[in-house]
Formats: sequence, structure tokens, C-alpha cells
Amino acid sequence: MKQESHSITSHNNTPDRPFSRRDFLSTSLKVGAAAFTTSLIPNLNVADEGRYNVLFIMVDDLRPLLGCYGYAEMHTPNIDRLAARGTVFNRAYCQWPLCSPSRTSYLTGLRPDTTGVTNNRYFFRETIPNVVTLPQHFKANGYHSQAVGRIFHLPNFQDDEYSWSVPSWRPTWTRIDYETTPSWQALDVEDDALRDGKTAERAVQVLNQIRNKQFFMAVGFFKPHLPFIAPKKYFDLYDNTSFDLPFLTGDSTAINPPHWNEVRPYQDIPDGNEPISYEKGLELVRAYAATTSYTDAQIGRVLDQLEALGIMETTVIAFCGDHGYNLLENGNFGKNIVYEATLHSPLIVSIPGQTYPGERTDALVELVDIFPTLCDACEIPIFQELEGLSMYPVIEQPSLPWKTAAFSQRNQRLSMRTDRYRYTEERNTIELYDYDVDPYSEQNIADLPENTDLVRQLSEMLHSSWQAALPNMVPQNQRPKTLIWDVNDDGIVDIHDLLVISINFNNSNPENPKVDVNMDGKVNILDLLIVSAHLGKSSYGASPNHLTIPSKNLNKIEEWLSEARLIGDGSPILQKGIENLELLLNSFIPKETLLLPNYPNPFNPETWIPYQLATSTDVNISIHAADGKLIRTLDIGYQSVGKYHHRDKAAYWDGKNTHGEPVANGMYFYTLSAGKFTATRKMLIRK
Repeated sequence: MKQESHSITSHNNTPDRPFSRRDFLSTSLKVGAAAFTTSLIPNLNVADEGRYNVLFIMVDDLRPLLGCYGYAEMHTPNIDRLAARGTVFNRAYCQWPLCSPSRTSYLTGLRPDTTGVTNNRYFFRETIPNVVTLPQHFKANGYHSQAVGRIFHLPNFQDDEYSWSVPSWRPTWTRIDYETTPSWQALDVEDDALRDGKTAERAVQVLNQIRNKQFFMAVGFFKPHLPFIAPKKYFDLYDNTSFDLPFLTGDSTAINPPHWNEVRPYQDIPDGNEPISYEKGLELVRAYAATTSYTDAQIGRVLDQLEALGIMETTVIAFCGDHGYNLLENGNFGKNIVYEATLHSPLIVSIPGQTYPGERTDALVELVDIFPTLCDACEIPIFQELEGLSMYPVIEQPSLPWKTAAFSQRNQRLSMRTDRYRYTEERNTIELYDYDVDPYSEQNIADLPENTDLVRQLSEMLHSSWQAALPNMVPQNQRPKTLIWDVNDDGIVDIHDLLVISINFNNSNPENPKVDVNMDGKVNILDLLIVSAHLGKSSYGASPNHLTIPSKNLNKIEEWLSEARLIGDGSPILQKGIENLELLLNSFIPKETLLLPNYPNPFNPETWIPYQLATSTDVNISIHAADGKLIRTLDIGYQSVGKYHHRDKAAYWDGKNTHGEPVANGMYFYTLSAGKFTATRKMLIRK
């Protein structure tokens, strides 16, 4: 199985090209996510509110043997299309290479030492009874949370009722009779005859039922878990010549003894320590690939339903395997051993509108990072106690320098993956692999004399634990005080930032360096459009009430749009900037002149009278008593086109007549005169 390059662009930790305006757009993520406040731009759709739906797809025993990870022989078109709209994490690692410890870790955002779940027999509510799980946290923040398939791997088919809005659903499971069951079967059946087909069918039904809700939905698929059973058509995609196994002759090490016992019980596998032939090994790998393709097809059905319902663009999608899987590397087959292959997990995250869709990152990340990442993407609070780190900054800038190591364990076996090495300790036994020269972990170089200092350094790093490997950044549970797009540093990205940039157009030495947003040495319409694309971002915990736009600036917006449309740059971020300018302009140019209800009403002693103008004109408002007597005239004067709705712009009446005397209780009428337009409404003073 040779990993090949793929059309998705790969990003190393060091950019290999000049810093462009696209790079800039994601640098602000270094300081954390900011709350998105849609009240700043009227009429934006739900995707811009930051309240995305979440679809979390997890697959049992899946290693990154996928087309999108560079394995051209693999048929995984649906996972590949998810990769094309999201971020592929080339180096994601589980915290424990076994189902329940791993799932408990990433579904609680805590590491195995904290959860106390170290095998498939423990229920985390017994070890950490008050923990808030990922779906439970979304549920507490107003989401409908629902599960289809196996999500938590709990003993005796238990479920965690606190996590879900409704009881979870799993297909019927029958106990395996190992004496009569082979390790793989190619069955002449339809997809829905098997467990994962039923899971996909149910997931499609549930999506249809909850499509109008804000939802967190988790879908768990079982294959490619042993036994490798799938419809025959998926086996027909491969033959034994599809795969090259250059590592099959590798020797096992002291820490990880030969571990064929997961496959040994099956009817077609030799007992005990009897060798398993190379041909049987190829057979098993082919069956693993076939069941992976079967699950890929079921994932495609779920993605198709998202698209058919029109909610793909408002849904964050996370996809992962619960851990990796050894396919004959080092003479091992299975999981629950501390090797690169069993710890390396597939991970893809897709966020609507992300800056770099369809790209990959070499950043070292861990499955425990999923919890804070989904919170970050949907802008719900991130617990300070979480032991993972939001990957959102990496999604927005794939080349961002990130963690220096990823940490995994199994009982007393502690393992750490750095950029170049895997270092593992257990009591007095040490392993060290150099992936620059040994991609299959075949040569343990820990005992080489020339590596003495390296082993000491890596041991210190391992025992410093995960906190010491974090990047230098603001804690994820703290909102930043400023945003890079917030040019005037008032905490809000709004038209005032656009005006500051506009004033500095063609200024080669601006007093405020933030106006050169893309840092290309020029202040121009590109900088303005980048900020416009992020209108509504705020570093405040709560959104401001409204956005004040002086009417005189409407002409400015029209000028910016005219210049922007001449650029001809089809990049998504600039198109978003133009779109937001158009929304901004249209929101403040009423289609018709109107007189609106005063507020408060009834009132005592003062009230505000809102209106809007489709054309610029002289405006006055006359107030009459119920008998028609003129009480007061508010000479407002010439007003530009726009909306005069809020208290700082609406007409104000203090409840007094022309002589400055408070008027009596009762019904009054107010009339707006604006050019040829007149309209009258009534109001009530109650004292």
C-alpha cells in the first residue's frame, strides 16, 4: 500500500510561497475565534450566524487508507468529496488505540488518564460521573442532539442518556460464533441487508425529521471492524494484486509483541502462534479495503441527504476513525497496540465558508481536539477544563505552526509523535523510530549510541506531557480583545473600519499599519474587501444592538462597489466582501418611504417616531390632538435616503406642546410629510 500524492494541496508547517492576502485572512485565527454578530448586517442567512448544524461521522477501526490520503488504489469517492470541501489532517492521532478509551476521550475532550477509561468494559459515568460530553454540551446550548449507530462504546450496549435529546438508535447486533464465522465474507446482498446500510437508512430518515431544527447529529458506522463482511460488489473493486505490503516481514518489538489475537479466533485463521501466510494477509487487507468502500458508500447516502435537504451549507461535518489499525505492519494485525499505524487516525473537518476548502495540513493534532474544534466552529463556549485544543486556526491557515507533539498511551506504554520521530516508553523499554528514513517503523534506533542525547531529550518531552507541546497562543476559552479585521480596534468589524481603510487608500506609509490588511505594502480596495468579508465579527461576548451608518456614507459604499467589481478576482473571500457590501447597501436603502409606529406606545412623557426614506427630501412631523388641533411641529429638515428606526436617528417628541407645556392624557395623531409623501398614525399618552 503505497501512499501517493493527491490533488488536494499539501501544506507543510513552513509556507513555500510568499505571504498572500489569502494567508492573511487566516492569521487572525492565531488569537482565537470571535463571536459573529449578525445584527450588524441585516438579512444574512443562518450560516453567517455561527450557529451551524453539526454532523459528526465516526467509523470503527478505520485507518487513513483512503483515496484522499493518497492511496490511489482505494475506492472511497464519498469520503474524498468530503475532503474536497473540508480540511484533511494528515497527522491526527488517537489517545488510546482501542474503541471505548478513544471515543470516551474525544467525546469528553479529556485524555485517558483523566477519564479513567482504559478498556472496553468501563463506562465513563462510573469514573467521571459529572462530565459533560460533546453532544451533551451542544444540547445544553440549544441544539437537538441525536445519535444513529454506535457512538459511545459502552459495556452491555448501554447508552449515555444525558448526551441525547431523544434515545439513540443502533441496528440489531448478533453475537459472533467464531468457530463458524470466517474473518471475511463477500455476500450477495444489498447494502441495507447489513448493519451499516441500516444505519445509513436510519440516518437519512432522521435528517429529514430534524432538518428544521438546530441539530448535533452523530452517526457511527461499524465496518471495517472484524469480521470483514460486505456486499460482494465492494470486494469486486479489489483483488489481491491491488496492494503492496513491503512491511510484512518487519519484526515485532519488545513493547508490542505479535498481536494476531484479534483475528485468531475466526474460523479461517490458524490457531495459536502458527504463521499466517502472506497470501492470507493479502486476503485480509483486500477484505479490509472492501468493507471500507462499503462504509464509504453509506456515508455518501448521508451526505446526499444533507445536500437534498439544502442544509449542507449550514452544517459543520466532522469525520474520523476512532483509532488506526495495523494491517500486517511489524507482524501485527489489529488495534490496541502502540504503533504508528494503530495510533494514526483519519480526520476531516468541513466548515461552511472556510478559507481553504479542499486542502490538507501536516499539523500534529489529536482526536481529543475535536470537542473544542466543533465548539469553536459553532461559537458555543469552550470549557477551560478540556484537554484538547481547537483546530479551527489550522483549518483557516493549514500552514500555521502548531503542536510540537501528539500523545498516546496504552496502560503503561506512553508514546509521543513529533514532526520526525515516534518515541515510546514502557518501564525500562524504549522505542524510537525516525520517519524520515523508516516510514514503516521497522528499525528501533533507541539503543544506537549516537542517539543518546536525542533519547534523553525526547524522554523529557514525553514526561512534560501534552501541555508543553501546545502552540503559543491565547487560551481558547478567552475571547480576544481585538481582531485583525477590526482596523479601528473598537471590538466590532463594521463600516467604520471600512471608512478608515478608505481614507488611507494609496497611502504608502499609513499611521495605522492595520489598514494594510493583506500586508502587500499598498492600501487599496483589496484591503477593504477583505475586511468587508468579515463584517459582523466581534470580540465582544454579546452583539451590539444595531449598526449605525450615516446616510452620507451610502455614496461611499456605492463607490467601493463600483471599484470592487472592476477587479475581476474570483477568489471566494473577495466575492464575499462584495456580497457583504451589497447587503449593507441594500439594507440601508429602503424600497419605499414609510411612517412606522412610535415607541414606546403608550408613553409618558416621551416617545420616538421612526420612519424611512426612499429618496432624500425635507422632513417634518406634525402632532395633532384628537380634535384636530395642532399641538407641535417637529421640523427635522433635509434628510438623506435611509432608515431612521433607532433612537439615535428617529424623530423625538418630549410630550410637550409648542409652548413647552406637557400635554394631557389621551389620543394624539402624528403626520409625516416627506416631499410628496404623507402618512398619519395615532399614539396614546397615558399618565
